[in-house]
Amino acid sequence: MHERPDGDPTADIAIIGGSGFYELLDPTHRGEVTTPYGPPSDAVAIGTVDDRRVAFLPRHGATHALPAHRINHRANLWALRSLGVRQILAPCAVGSLRDDLGPGSVVVPDQLVDRTAGRVQTYYDHGAVHVSFADPYCERGRTAVLKAGSESGEEVHDGGTMVVVEGPRFSTRAESRWFASAGWSLVNMTGHPEAVLARELALCYTSVALVTDYDAGVEHGEGVSQHEVFEVFSANVRRLKDLVLRTVRGMGSERECACSAALDGMELPFELP
Repeated sequence: MHERPDGDPTADIAIIGGSGFYELLDPTHRGEVTTPYGPPSDAVAIGTVDDRRVAFLPRHGATHALPAHRINHRANLWALRSLGVRQILAPCAVGSLRDDLGPGSVVVPDQLVDRTAGRVQTYYDHGAVHVSFADPYCERGRTAVLKAGSESGEEVHDGGTMVVVEGPRFSTRAESRWFASAGWSLVNMTGHPEAVLARELALCYTSVALVTDYDAGVEHGEGVSQHEVFEVFSANVRRLKDLVLRTVRGMGSERECACSAALDGMELPFELP
């Protein structure tokens, strides 16, 4: 079903890096992983953080070759689980739908709304496997990120709903105002189906969102541009990396959360890696 990189490729925690977040570790291993769903976005790098083995996978590929709607999320999550990963931190770039969350803000969302179209969003095309997704992010992981921010003096906003759009275009002003009027906080292109696929594999998944811009419906500037997004992310990526690494150091390997039990009592149509 899969092949691991040579050497000792195992890790119990992974970081899926988003736009501008193409490397993190000084890896001791880097290798291709094959899956039943095709290849993941790139080779998986594995290194150590305070003697803990950590996997890193660039969501868009190392050169950002994959736009959001072309990412093979099923392969990415399967590959990480096959390497032993059970906890995932997922830094990403987002637009803000709220005046109080300006560019440079870091948010740990607690809810998700799917506005994508046509993306494959399940492993379970056969049988009755209906996972609970009422709370899409791991509460233990969220707590760890907030604690890491507090200990380092980094302001991290607790909670918010992230709406995920299809892309690759940005939202119209009307769409953005609609999202904001619904009470949603952030807009993003990659958070779904990544989060639900993680849950379908009984993985802990925590999003760490860096605001790069005000979305088009928030009355700041002339709308969103790719240059603006990349520029703000580049200026703040070191802060985000430091927060993620501090979170890894503070998170234990114990999984006292509902994520690990997401598939309990269900008859799966295949064996998990």
